[in-house]
Amino acid sequence: MSHPAIICVAITGSLPTKADNPAVPITVEEQVESTRAAFEAGASIAHCHVRDDEGKPTSDPERFGRLKEGIEAACPGMIVQLSTGGRSGAGQARGGMLPLAPDMASLSVGSNNFPTRVYENPPDLVEWLASEMRTYGVKPEIEAFDLSHIYQAKLMHDRGEITDRPYVQFVMGVKNAMPADRRVFEFYVDTVKTLFGADTPWCAAGIGRHQAELNEWAAELGGHLRTGLEDNIRLDRDTLAPSNAALVERAAEAVVRHGRRVATPQEARDMLGLSAA
Repeated sequence: MSHPAIICVAITGSLPTKADNPAVPITVEEQVESTRAAFEAGASIAHCHVRDDEGKPTSDPERFGRLKEGIEAACPGMIVQLSTGGRSGAGQARGGMLPLAPDMASLSVGSNNFPTRVYENPPDLVEWLASEMRTYGVKPEIEAFDLSHIYQAKLMHDRGEITDRPYVQFVMGVKNAMPADRRVFEFYVDTVKTLFGADTPWCAAGIGRHQAELNEWAAELGGHLRTGLEDNIRLDRDTLAPSNAALVERAAEAVVRHGRRVATPQEARDMLGLSAA
């Protein structure tokens, strides 16, 4: 497979702390610097969360704005993807940053279990988030934690709630949700191609120890890769990852092993139907 592979770096997330790994960037300034190093290592999408002064997750639009501005200045052309995830806020507060008009935003289209809680994405909120993304020209990344979420994305696309070809990311390895199982993975890839077309771009994210595994599977089967300290803080069982850049470098090695090359930011924009930076 000769077509380039997009690498997305999930730089912070809502859960990891410096007590877990000192490399986790918390402040906006730390996040910008960590993203710059990851960009230089080959990442073309930055998946972004923000934290408050106590290091807790928040959906504060002002912080998202500073982070977006900082990444755009430090990483020319990089795709900025802001999270509307449920750990950072409740209800429509989760989409309070969408008027910033980032290139992309995550969109979870259905609910599922997490290890200790229900990740709630009620239909009315999902429809509102999708509407805000249309209003501000933000491309959604569908975060599929379950097979039904892929079919829901198809339904939303058919109804015009998602206006261009969906970009679906499989999130695998979350306890109580989708397992990191190769047979399931291949079925999900086939489902996306069946519903949206054989050339539809897709991505995969593995949680914890499954991150490297999913990087390999995605590179092998023609998809795109997500890595970063949000999903996994280790290089291996005994070694903490020293940076987001180190995880991007590992993902890039997987891409090359499977006869592909890492996409440039402009190539990533072209594949996802995004305008030039």
